[in-house]
Amino acid sequence: MTRTQASGLFSSSAKRAFVLCLLLTASTLALYTPVTRNAFLEWDDDTYITRNAHVRAGLTWDTVKWSFTRFELANWHPLTWLSHALDCELFGLNPTGHHYVNILLHAGNAVLLFLLLQSATGFCWRSLMVAALFVAHPINVESVAWAAERKNVLSMFFFLLALLAYGWYTRQPQLRRYGVAFLLFLLALMSKPQAITFPFLLLLWDYWPLRRLSTQPALDAARDPERTPRFSVLWLVLEKMPLFLLSAASAVVTVMAQRAGHAVRAFYDFSPLNRIENSLTSYVRYVGMAVWPSGLAVLYPHPTKLFPAWQVVVAVLALVLATTIAVWQRHRHPYIIVGWLWFLGSMFPMIGLMQVGAQALADRYAYIPFIGLFVAVVWTVGDWLGNRQIRTPQIPTAWAAIPATVILMALGVATHRQIGFWRDTPTMWLRAIEVTRNNYIAHDELAVSLAERGRVEEAALHHRAALAIKPDDPVAILNLGMYEHGRGNLRAAIDDYEFVALYAVDSEMRADAYGNLGSAYRQLGDYVRAKQCAEAALKLSPGRPIAIVGLGLVAQHDGDFAEAVRQFSNAMAVAPTGVGYLLLAHALEQAGHPAEAEAARQQARLISRNLDEAQKEADELLAGK
Repeated sequence: MTRTQASGLFSSSAKRAFVLCLLLTASTLALYTPVTRNAFLEWDDDTYITRNAHVRAGLTWDTVKWSFTRFELANWHPLTWLSHALDCELFGLNPTGHHYVNILLHAGNAVLLFLLLQSATGFCWRSLMVAALFVAHPINVESVAWAAERKNVLSMFFFLLALLAYGWYTRQPQLRRYGVAFLLFLLALMSKPQAITFPFLLLLWDYWPLRRLSTQPALDAARDPERTPRFSVLWLVLEKMPLFLLSAASAVVTVMAQRAGHAVRAFYDFSPLNRIENSLTSYVRYVGMAVWPSGLAVLYPHPTKLFPAWQVVVAVLALVLATTIAVWQRHRHPYIIVGWLWFLGSMFPMIGLMQVGAQALADRYAYIPFIGLFVAVVWTVGDWLGNRQIRTPQIPTAWAAIPATVILMALGVATHRQIGFWRDTPTMWLRAIEVTRNNYIAHDELAVSLAERGRVEEAALHHRAALAIKPDDPVAILNLGMYEHGRGNLRAAIDDYEFVALYAVDSEMRADAYGNLGSAYRQLGDYVRAKQCAEAALKLSPGRPIAIVGLGLVAQHDGDFAEAVRQFSNAMAVAPTGVGYLLLAHALEQAGHPAEAEAARQQARLISRNLDEAQKEADELLAGK
């Protein structure tokens, strides 16, 4: 490209913005294209997509109704469900398409962030640098490379559109413009409630860069040609009351969904003091990850013990010092306090005071908050360079492009490497074990993944590693029970199952333990206990197939073939399998219904990948093995 052509592309601000948006998009696609070669993960991707019957059905009316009316997986985010359903409609279960939509949304978010900052501040290259940091920083790999985190990138998309609409409204306050911002905020919340702090962030946005406070000096006409109206703090708060009410409604719905999904951790899991300490230290850890993003993982285990006092003191002093500096510089450099409070405020709902899940912190939680840190740093450096240019004009500020490019390239390399750790489930968990300490959850999840791939001995080793970290870990104990069960060590398996059935907090896990316990007792010939355990499993979790099949086998052993037919039919209505239909066929024959038995066998032929293997497993169950 010649110099004349280059100057032509940048001959107007609109052309320059268009070219830079294309550059951001192309850079994002180039950096994240390796994600399309990654598989679906057995960590939320299965329950969100591959094993979710509603999502797999595509965009049907039933899926739409289910998305809006159900709390599923401790969430209410109908737009996210519909987004996944649309992907299944377009791409089926090919992960490439699902991943590529995430990449496109991330690219769109980068473009929107650039346009938002440029329109609000008038600074093009600073806005571009913030957007480029957003694209290249490896902390965001989790949000893009994890298909189940569609909710994160989708919510951010509407969140940024809502901010743009708010800027449009502030230039000419009208009800319809406010309504557009309100609607876009609602769509962000319906994608993921991470956007709940939006009205609080708007108050920061009013302070800087919009400078809507009546106590602030007006900008010159060149930087604010439309003369943004100015108001008192009270008016600006009242102006946002509809948005605050929407945030409050979202908070109520979110808590209801999380409680319905048993995702909220009780105080006996993590004490209030433990949560406060973890929140304070996590803020500092996030800042460290922004500066030096190494050792990133899918899960950082929440500490169960209190922190050493010195760590908490250092964290508090660091936060107080940073806040003090931001307040001190609020008049000369308002972007520092806005960026810092943006980080603190937008992270607050996810910092862990109300603990959901077993993580101490998470990369995905930084998707919105890190924008504040990026803005504060980039604008601070930009002003410093501008002042230096005045004092030493022989050194052009254009030289700043060199270190900026080096930083972005380094981050890009780190991001490319981080994408590789999301290639498949075992790779993801091995990385988590490598870079975190005492991560018994990673050991358990890796073990489950290995067991599903037939590597049961390796799986057992990782479950034992989890027990070495957490001796009462119910997941490891339950799965080691299944390991011993598979090897024929029924007494050892029963001991493990009984421990989980008695002491596990999760009712679904206890139901699994009772179901497996019933199977073990039946193999020992104790059909009375086998029936009791199956009934206990169904009491905890109605419709559990292993327990229903267990009751059918007990009834068949007792000669009650009609009851056996009823139980096997119930099991097939819940979870049809080739083995189950063969058991049903056998019970129907014994009950004197040969035609229906043949129909059941035909169903087994239709759904079994290996009918001989299914018949062998059914015969073993009937023989009490």
